[in-house]
Order: sequence, then C-alpha cells, then structure tokens
Amino acid sequence: MATWFSAGAVVPQLTQEFDLGSSQVAWLTIGVQVGFVIGALALALTSTADRIGPRQLIAMGAVGAGIVNLSLLVVVTGWQVIAARILTGVCLAGVYPPAMKAIATWFRHSRATAVAVLIGALTLGSASPHLVAAIGGLDWTFVVIGTSALSVLSGVVAIGIARDGPYPFPLSGPFRLDATVRAFAKPRVLFTSMGYFGHMWELYAMWSWFAVFFAHVLAQNGSTPPWIGSLITFLVIGIGALGCLLGGRMAERIGSARVAILSMWISGACALVIGWLADGPVWLVVVVALVWGFWIIPDSPQFSALITHVADQRLVGSVLTLQMALGYIVTIPIVWIVPLVADSFGWGPTFTLLAFGPALGILAMRKLQALPVESGAVDTR
Repeated sequence: MATWFSAGAVVPQLTQEFDLGSSQVAWLTIGVQVGFVIGALALALTSTADRIGPRQLIAMGAVGAGIVNLSLLVVVTGWQVIAARILTGVCLAGVYPPAMKAIATWFRHSRATAVAVLIGALTLGSASPHLVAAIGGLDWTFVVIGTSALSVLSGVVAIGIARDGPYPFPLSGPFRLDATVRAFAKPRVLFTSMGYFGHMWELYAMWSWFAVFFAHVLAQNGSTPPWIGSLITFLVIGIGALGCLLGGRMAERIGSARVAILSMWISGACALVIGWLADGPVWLVVVVALVWGFWIIPDSPQFSALITHVADQRLVGSVLTLQMALGYIVTIPIVWIVPLVADSFGWGPTFTLLAFGPALGILAMRKLQALPVESGAVDTR
C-alpha cells in the first residue's frame, strides 16, 4: 500500500517538476481513489474476487502497482502523472480487499484481531512514504523508487511465501451480475457498510491532508526543516497500527461494533478540535494529532471483520470489495473539498467537516446493534 500515498508525500516537488495546477494537485490523491473504485467495482460485480485466489490477486495487484508507480519517473506531463495515479489505484483494488479474505481463512473466532493486524500493516504502508520522504530529504524520485520496490516485493511475498488458511470460504455460484448487490442489501451488511462509509469520510481526508496542515502549523512557528514535518506525519499515521491492534484485542472482549463506536467517538472529537489549534503550540497539535491518528483507524478492521461474519459466505470477497469501492467513492468529494475549504475558511472549519462522518457511522452501528442476532451467527456487537 506504500504506492497509494507515494505522490502525496512529495506534493511540492511533483508540483514544481510537472508544473501542476491546483486541480491537478488534488488529483494526485483523488486519482488513486478513482482508480481503486474502478478496479474494485470490476472485481466485485463480476465476482472475480471470489473466483481467483486472494494471494494470486494480491501478487498481480502489488506488482502492477509498483510498476505503474515507477512510471512517474518517465512521464512528462501533469495529466500523465494523474493517469499513472489512476492506474495505480486500479491495481491496488487487487491488493486490499483480497487480503481481508485471505487472512480470514486463517481464523474463525479471532478475526477481529487478525484483520486488525492486517489493517495495522496497511496503516504502516500508507505512512511509509512520509518516512521515506524524511529519510530521503524529500527527493521525489527516491520516494517513488522506494515505494515501488516495496510494492513489488510484497507481491513476491504474497505468491511465494504466504499460504492459504485452513478455513477457506465456499466458492461462489454461477456468475450473476446482481448476486453481489443482493448480498450487499441485507440489513446487517448495509448498516455495517454505512458505518464504514462514515469512517472513510474522515480517514482519507485526514491521511491525505495532514502533512499539508502540519506544514502550515510549522510555518506559523518559524522555520523548520521539511523532514520534521514528514517524520511527524509518518508517526501520526503510523501510530494507527497500534490502535488497530488494541481495537482488535478489545473486540474479542466487547464486540466489533462497540469498538467501532468508541473509535469514532474519539476520532470525531479530535477532528472537531485539532484544526482550531493550528496557530497554537506545536507540541499540543502533535499530541492531539497522535491521539487522532491512533483512534481514526481501529474501527476499519472491525467493519471488515463484521462483513466476513454477516455476509453471504459464498460472496464474502465480492461484498468486501463492493463495500470498499463505495467507501472510496465517499472519500473523493471530501478529499477534493478539504484544500478548498482550508484556503477559504482555515483549518478549524475544514477538519470540523470531517466529524460528520464518524457521527453518521455511530448512528449506523447503533442500528446494527438493535438488530437481532441471526441463528447460528457470531454475535459481534
């Protein structure tokens, strides 16, 4: 997943290198989301996510993403950069959702923790370009090469070292275009997905624009080496890996839905507060940001773990992929809006907008908790 934010970690350099306009800069991140949605919808609606082994899909997607990301070294125009970002997103659709299904085949009763570890790894992968940027002195070619190499290596690991678990999901039936949609429309799946959509409204806007926000904070407090901002951004995003692990452990005791609600309460509160601290002490911003980064992600694996339990077991891969595709559609407008609102009104109102997502997610999870547990189902409330 390092290739997802590889361009976002070096936005100033790419802007100068390719003479990008403001709308093109936004597309550096949005393009990946758009590509991911295209790829995920194709995998879900054709049931490909349940017809090809998850490790095979991961390997193809990861290697493809690394190669496409490397093409940033040879493209010559801003729109070619954006096209490469869209294709990177298409490839990553074959990595993230299949990984959920793959790890679930190893666990029946501890999926909440297992998926949380996986999302923790994804979180570190998403944060890694900022660490590469800090170590590499913000040289954009170093970031691109480093993240591409990591992506290709992960594909080799998926196909050459990883193995399928002892609890495989049943194969999907004959191809029907509406099968995934009907499975997705079940109330328990639908409410879980609405919680996920609220989570996604906040998460990717924060991950995408925190580096820019923190650069503003540092600028308000005098001259600071650029690598400091990159390092803090890595820590703020990366600390979510620990949050995922804690959330997974908690879910084994109190249920996935309760963990998701707690996570959204805390992250939403941080979103309401942190933007208004932009002109305050840097240390205070860092403290709130670390709390935000810790709690903004633990709900994500719980939504995925819930889906593996409540969805039609023949279509778990496709339902997960469709849920993620729709979730990333939700991220597109807010990621686009954030810099526009920040330029016009400042970071306080901007990050306050993000809190609407967790609020919606909490309401959806309350609805899920109100539903009766189906006969023979795991109670994950």
